[in-house]
Amino acid sequence: MSYFNYRRRKSSVVNIGNIPLGGSNPIRIQSMANVSTMDTEASINQAIRMADAGAEYIRFTAQGEREAHNLGKIKEGLIQNGYLIPLVADIHFNPKAADVAAREVEKVRINPGNYVDKVKTFNLYEYSDEEYAQELDKIRERFVPFLNICKEQGTAIRIGVNYGSLSDRIMSRYGDTPEGMVASCMEFLRICREEDFAHVVLSIKASNTVVMVQTVRLLVETMEEEGMYYPLHLGVTEAGDGEDGRIKSAVGIGTLLAEGIGDTIRVSLSEEPEAELPVARKLVDYMVEREKHPAIDMELAPGYNRISPVRRISRIVAGKIGGGTSPLVISDRSEGDFEFDHQFFPDYIYIGEEEPENLPDAFHLIVNARYWNGQANVYPLFIASELEEMQKCEAPLKFIRLTFSDLTAQVIQCIQQEPSLVLILSTHNRNGVGAQRAAMHRLMAAGCDIPVVLHRDYYETDTEWLQIKAASDFGTLLLDGFGDAIMMRNEGGKPVVADNYMFGILQATRLRISKTEYISCPGCGRTLYDLQSTIARVKAATSHLKGLKIGIMGCIVNGPGEMADADYGYVGAGRGQINLYKGKECVLKNVPEQDAVERLVQLIKENGDWQN
Repeated sequence: MSYFNYRRRKSSVVNIGNIPLGGSNPIRIQSMANVSTMDTEASINQAIRMADAGAEYIRFTAQGEREAHNLGKIKEGLIQNGYLIPLVADIHFNPKAADVAAREVEKVRINPGNYVDKVKTFNLYEYSDEEYAQELDKIRERFVPFLNICKEQGTAIRIGVNYGSLSDRIMSRYGDTPEGMVASCMEFLRICREEDFAHVVLSIKASNTVVMVQTVRLLVETMEEEGMYYPLHLGVTEAGDGEDGRIKSAVGIGTLLAEGIGDTIRVSLSEEPEAELPVARKLVDYMVEREKHPAIDMELAPGYNRISPVRRISRIVAGKIGGGTSPLVISDRSEGDFEFDHQFFPDYIYIGEEEPENLPDAFHLIVNARYWNGQANVYPLFIASELEEMQKCEAPLKFIRLTFSDLTAQVIQCIQQEPSLVLILSTHNRNGVGAQRAAMHRLMAAGCDIPVVLHRDYYETDTEWLQIKAASDFGTLLLDGFGDAIMMRNEGGKPVVADNYMFGILQATRLRISKTEYISCPGCGRTLYDLQSTIARVKAATSHLKGLKIGIMGCIVNGPGEMADADYGYVGAGRGQINLYKGKECVLKNVPEQDAVERLVQLIKENGDWQN
């Protein structure tokens, strides 16, 4: 792997039916069915729709042995229709179902948090070293026979760790931390290696993009220290739907793909499964476009932690840019469009060559330097060839647009000496993320603390493409700890749309909260209510609650754990029955589905978190 230059991580090859994973194979895309695994016809029809949409693997939940057996019938039906796509069984709490599924499908996913350990209680227990070792022996006793079945059948496995579903045993020693997630994964992985079982895929997922990215990086480092190179499955769990789901997924998955990490991805949206696949395909295609880009020659700045980076320290300018404040949004209105969404109003507006007198005094405007006339609330923007003019300018706030190649030692020294200056960092490199990373490390290595605006230009008529590209580009750098503001221009597109996406990206990276956050799962065969219509009703009732986190989960398997950092939770408890949570505590059980949204609103009001 290379931090600045795009290069796929070295990984071993895992055979999954007729579609191998890892090594030099393409990055595979996949999805998961949300119909009942016992409804054979519906499962076959949905799998065909997913395959036609581009899925290379399809996963079904298998709650018990009955569902695991029925996967064989689904597989037969697909083959009869001419589809040889590999199937994956998703197992929670039921090792016997995993044993059955290993004889029916090409791959089985198990969750270390609930494969042997008891159902999560969120209670912490003290384990002595001897007791802890005994628990590991229990895992081995149950896991090795399963591996032997997989060896006999040629079945691959995925060790899939989810944030929030760690066992109480792991939680007692590590807490709900990246270290705990990696430890949980490595316990099972070491057994696989000891048993000479190589067809293993790994995943570590979270709804929080910061946790997800840092944990996968830590897992890669831990494996490399032990000489392991197993392929990785990437995903952001409970990403939600629509614009937010796409942006959040692209931030988390895109950050890792940009580093060459990832052999298969699943974009988890609270929509029909076939809607996930075009998003995943676009994300992968955008990453591999940068292959064989012009080389970027740079080294990491001293002291930089690439696994768990902290935010870069910059000086504060004009009382609001830099200095650890929340990143700002700069809107490009140089094409003369001044329509705004006042929920997502930008902090600064770039108007290019527009006469600032034509716009309200309340706007904070940025204008090309030669049009600046000293007017209040208007600030000049210089380019690299105007460095001397910039030094002579006495504006209380000024900007300069530069690229990585512009940042010579002389230029860095010059801009460091300008206390009222902010750098707008642009790029024209095919690997723009790598070039902007290199620029940031050059600034840090030189001790330059100028605030930096991350800037990108796009040319997209398809809004989904814009969401994916912008979220993966900005998201990577923001999760790296870089950026005091962001600025996006989409030529020919509506700037109000670009503004909304920038606010969404900042929210997805947990750097600036501007709206309600929904942690909603994509649904699966375990979901016993209409997830999509419920999400729409919850959003309609609560979307004005800025900063509140609400979990909407299909079932009890991942619900309480995955939404553990949510303020409130709506979790399926059975057919037509909903449990409501305040934080990790279930406060209302078995609420009739038709009353559950109203009761959720009442719960929020009772706890003083409601706003009119």
